Formats: sequence, structure tokens, C-alpha cells
Amino acid sequence: MRKWGICFFLFAVAVGTTTSFSGCAKSAGSPAPKVLANEPDVTFKDLQGKDLTLASLKGKVVVVNFWATWCDPCRVEIPWLIRLQQTYAAKGFTLVGVAMDEDGKSAVDPFVQSTRFDVGGQQMTMNYPIVLGSDELADKFGGMLGLPTSIVISRDGKIAKRYIGLVNEADLEKQIKDLL
Repeated sequence: MRKWGICFFLFAVAVGTTTSFSGCAKSAGSPAPKVLANEPDVTFKDLQGKDLTLASLKGKVVVVNFWATWCDPCRVEIPWLIRLQQTYAAKGFTLVGVAMDEDGKSAVDPFVQSTRFDVGGQQMTMNYPIVLGSDELADKFGGMLGLPTSIVISRDGKIAKRYIGLVNEADLEKQIKDLL
């Protein structure tokens, strides 16, 4: 697996439908992500080893969020993502967190089970499916320039938006509401 680089802030990078980039970047020389029109044919493995296909979520608005336990901007986003899942799940929305930790389940599972986030004054754990990622999996989404990266997919399986770096909470929520 390729090594992820140092976390740092970059102002703006225009790559296809990218809005911003401030997060944990890959090392120099990484190719720019490809812009995809449709969701890729992907089967994820969750933390229990069960399959989750992206195709099985068709009919819902889906945010695929690539993150890692060591990524500070990812940790900033997690409470927002928990709130969005809580608020919009009943309306046909789901989030899928793709953990890109090199140590896989041994790093991710304890983090998901025990790390609590302040969500509106309540301490909550992640309330959406967490799956294990890899560079090969990321490549199916056009590749990763950095973490976090979030891909918004419409009910009909079209990629509506790609956010590289720390997403703006209000922008992401508006995107989800517009697609619901």
C-alpha cells in the first residue's frame, strides 16, 4: 500500500468536480483523481468481514467518505457525518466510511468501537457502516489525492460531487438535501 504523506493545508485545487483540498495528502507525484460519471462496481468488506456492495445502496443518496484514524481533518468531519446519518437516514440517505489505515481492522475496529465524538452535546460513536479500504479500492473511485475524500452519489448511482479534503459541513448537507 502506498504511504500517505504529511497532513497539511492547501488552499484550493480544481480537479474535475473538486471543491477544496485541506487534509492529509498523498506524497508528491500522485496522479490527479479521475472524474467518474457513475458509481463504480465495488464490493466493500465491513469490520465483521461481511460484503457490502455499492450497488445494494442504489435508490439512496450515498456519501462514500475515505478517512483514516490518524487523519486530523477526518476526525473533524466525523461528528458532522454522524449527525447527517442521524438526520437523513430515514429519508433515504446513508454514509459509508472507508477506513484507509494501513493496519486495517486492528487499527480501525478499536477506534470505531471506543472513540466518541461530540454531536450536539451528546457523546456518540460512528453510526454508519465502516468498511476497510485499500489503494486498489480507492482507484475504483478514480484515485485519492488526499484524505478525507468524500464522494456524493445520487439515488440513481451518478456521482454528483467529489470533495477532497475537509468538507464544508453546510455545503455537504445542502448537497445531500438537494439530492433527497
